[in-house]
Amino acid sequence: MTDASGAPAQSAGWRGKFAGVALALSVFSILWFALAAVGTKLGFWTWQFGLGQMTIGWGPMLLMVAAGLSVIAVIVSLLKAPRKQAFMIAFAALLISGLAFGRVAAFGAGAARLPPLHDIQTDWSNPIQPSDALFTEREATGALNPVADAPVIDPAADGRWRGMGGRLVSEVQEEAEFDPATHKSPKQTPYPLIAPLVTAAAPDIAYAAALAAVEARAWIVVLAEPESGLIDATEESFWFGFKDDIMIRVRSAGEGSRIDIRSTSRVGLSDLGANAKRIRDLLDEIETRLGKAAA
Repeated sequence: MTDASGAPAQSAGWRGKFAGVALALSVFSILWFALAAVGTKLGFWTWQFGLGQMTIGWGPMLLMVAAGLSVIAVIVSLLKAPRKQAFMIAFAALLISGLAFGRVAAFGAGAARLPPLHDIQTDWSNPIQPSDALFTEREATGALNPVADAPVIDPAADGRWRGMGGRLVSEVQEEAEFDPATHKSPKQTPYPLIAPLVTAAAPDIAYAAALAAVEARAWIVVLAEPESGLIDATEESFWFGFKDDIMIRVRSAGEGSRIDIRSTSRVGLSDLGANAKRIRDLLDEIETRLGKAAA
């Protein structure tokens, strides 16, 4: 074997093998997270095991071991010559495990900043309820989170979010939203402002724009009733296969129309902000479509 210059490469002996083990473990720790997600989606194990145990429980510990082993490998690679081969392998292992651990740590910090919400909508004073078809679909897949008119946060959330258990979801959502009128920084309020879309467009035009936006996302449309102004759809996450339900209601409002949206997760205490982001993005797209139609 030769090095990059064409000279015979010098073996680092056990130090090179140790660095190789560190690199293999670092790569395996990345694959571990993918395995947890894909296995859950394919039904090899439950989401509680795949997300709770494999990802949240064991995943960070595996990364810490890989990072620690990589640090040791870097140190021992520099003890004596030849250093180059062992150091490069050990440094690659440290880079992989370090970046992965940093990403996981940042994800955990972001998740801790978000409240334990999994049901978001634009109007809690007049909540949208799923259609019978969507209720049937939810029951068939074993949805654990109920869809209520005035839901409260599960008391179990107190274990991680102290003081949140038993609080009204509507109140917590309002506190978490960014309202420019409060002069708060968006960093202080993790959710975008969620409010109904009131438009000058006629209800049938608004409904068509909402349905087109849903279909453009390739969501599964469970119900589409133009006469009632209701749309029910389901989105499935790419990795774990989690299903979230989206309910849209279009009604007349003066000479125009009003669009309300509700998005809720079937399982889990916290949606990590996914439902709020989904509603905000969907409202923005509907508004864009209506603007183009008017133009």
